[in-house]
Amino acid sequence: MTVLILAVAVAMTAVALWRLPGARYGDPLRRTLWGCSAGFAVALWARFPPVRAALGHLGIIDVDVLVKYFASIVAALSLANYSATSCLLAGDNAPRHIGASRKIARIAQRSAVVVVPAMVALFFFAIDRRHPSQDFAHEHAGEWGAMAFMTCFYAYLGASAWTAAYQWTHISRRAEHGSLRIGLALGAASTWLYTVYAVVRLAHMWLATLVPALPRMSQTVVPASDAISVLAAILFAAGASLPTTHVAADRWKTWRSLWRLHAFRRDLARAFPEVTFQPAGSRLREMTRLAPPLDVRLDRWIQEIGDAVNLLRHHATADLWPAAEHEALGYADPEPAAEALWIKAALESRRQSCESSVSAEPLPDKPFATSEGEALWLVRVQTVYAQIGMEQVRRLHAAAGAPCADELVRCPAHPTMSAAPC
Repeated sequence: MTVLILAVAVAMTAVALWRLPGARYGDPLRRTLWGCSAGFAVALWARFPPVRAALGHLGIIDVDVLVKYFASIVAALSLANYSATSCLLAGDNAPRHIGASRKIARIAQRSAVVVVPAMVALFFFAIDRRHPSQDFAHEHAGEWGAMAFMTCFYAYLGASAWTAAYQWTHISRRAEHGSLRIGLALGAASTWLYTVYAVVRLAHMWLATLVPALPRMSQTVVPASDAISVLAAILFAAGASLPTTHVAADRWKTWRSLWRLHAFRRDLARAFPEVTFQPAGSRLREMTRLAPPLDVRLDRWIQEIGDAVNLLRHHATADLWPAAEHEALGYADPEPAAEALWIKAALESRRQSCESSVSAEPLPDKPFATSEGEALWLVRVQTVYAQIGMEQVRRLHAAAGAPCADELVRCPAHPTMSAAPC
């Protein structure tokens, strides 16, 4: 069981870390799902023997029990908040099951301010904790203080889990996508198991208190209910992860696009810092930012690159594009190669402060339907851009001439050149 608890704790922690960005943004549904995952992860870690031993050094007997139950309370409260939030989004004319979930969720939210202080008071003043417990529920079965403590916790957990289970069972039948339908079904199964777990544990504590002559009951009920809770955690982690598999794939593609476009965007951002939303940082810094989201960042980078390329038209002659097209004939992918050569040559003119008051024609339009398509194109441009050497840039400048050739005041790099191209 210890190895299984460790595996499930690691899996739940991974889900919580995956959903961590949801805690930073304004979407309440994403925030509550993160709260569920984080709460259950902490509760599972509090059951792992090395963690229990570490908590024991705090000097409070059975503090690991308090941590476990309070983390579970946080998870249960997040479940209630999730139900309440999704119910509010349904409006006033919601179906009957939404209305029932809404009422129970509101009660669970308000009762938290009573349940938590009551559990703290019972834990410190009503439970005999003179000796550390190896199995808190089993060793304190039959005690009135422990029964009251457990009643507060399991009643709250059971009500919150039942609310989510009832709602997710109905929603899973009408989900549009297969992965979402399966994920909701797994989440519903998980919360139904948590409901059963709460009922079984609550009934056990009451029976052990009212009928003390049943000592063997704990030896059966406690391990069985522990297995139910671990299985519920497994299903919850799977249900929370499955609908996001395609999202994970999309994020990975977006992250790879950002990684590959970094040097390209950095050069353009340094040439025209006024077009950037954020100053260009190192690759490590850019790839580890938590905000804004990856898709928003990619959209910004695409816009920044487009704006910078448009400004480069003042650093290119009318003959630069035909020269770039001719130079690109030697590449396997000539269309993005021509654009990369044009940008590289114009950027070098910008570096030399060589510009014209008359801008060159814009680059050929490309009919992109989505930002993903434009990102793929820019990655192709970046691939060639990274391979261009200064010898090619000098050939392009020699063929196309300098942007400042027709200006009354020429740039420092071409103080005496004639108006005609070299």
